[in-house]
Amino acid sequence: MDLRQLRYFVAVAEECHFGRAAQRLHMAQPPLSQAIRRLEEDLGVELLERTTRRVALTPAGERFLDRSRQILHEVDQAAREAARIAAGEIGRVVIGVVGSATYALLPPVARRLREEYPDIDFEFTSEMLTADQVSRLGDGTIDIALMRPPLATEGLLLRVLRSEPLVVALPESHPLASRDVLDLGELRDETFVTYPADRRSVLYDTFLAACEAHGFHPTHTVQVAQTSTIVVFVAAGIGVAVLPASAAHLRLEGVRFLPLADTPSVELAVGWRPGASATTQRVVDRLTQLVSEGDSALSS
Repeated sequence: MDLRQLRYFVAVAEECHFGRAAQRLHMAQPPLSQAIRRLEEDLGVELLERTTRRVALTPAGERFLDRSRQILHEVDQAAREAARIAAGEIGRVVIGVVGSATYALLPPVARRLREEYPDIDFEFTSEMLTADQVSRLGDGTIDIALMRPPLATEGLLLRVLRSEPLVVALPESHPLASRDVLDLGELRDETFVTYPADRRSVLYDTFLAACEAHGFHPTHTVQVAQTSTIVVFVAAGIGVAVLPASAAHLRLEGVRFLPLADTPSVELAVGWRPGASATTQRVVDRLTQLVSEGDSALSS
């Protein structure tokens, strides 16, 4: 028994006529009749009652027709699903998001991706450091990273999406909190709440380089891994923090975000592995479009 025989049988059973079934299948009638006879012989069951005037299903044929339709439907569905997987329309994608982008980008990005690709199972890991993202891309535990270059990313693909300035987060009670803009050098004597220095944080390195460019090295730091914790510490009056502007989306009572004069910008990029699945590549391309187009694309 093969699928061709099942398709032949379904056509004959539905038409109750060999001639019409042959026309439907675009074949001659004699080989169709022979194929149905061989099917019955293989099964050892008579499926059709044939007379000179009509063709009718036997009780065994009626049940076999139901099963044949189910089998052919499942086969057709499997073929469609395979084609959709190959096209990147079905699958599972794990996205790791760097800390400061968690609050500005993750909510609208997650919403749009789930709306547009309902058959892709998304998992999001937030508040990641770029070094951890690189490691987890390498071992395959995440498929895509929204990350902060530059960092050693040999063996990975990287596409820069946008650039944003650094800002300073101050406690609202801070003497400088009423200013419109600050120079980083004015904060040289402050305690800074920063990302970890020992975990290859891109933002820590950028912050340190900015301080040195303004003629000082921070002498007092409190190091934490999560952007949310950094802002909480600032609200508690533990120190000040230099963060990407997108961190201001994490609104917390007691914190004031101010622009900094003459400080470097940081980039946001999407990273992924070469040879990624079609599903991953489809999401990378859509992420690129959404983030590059900005707020209008994410809010529409």
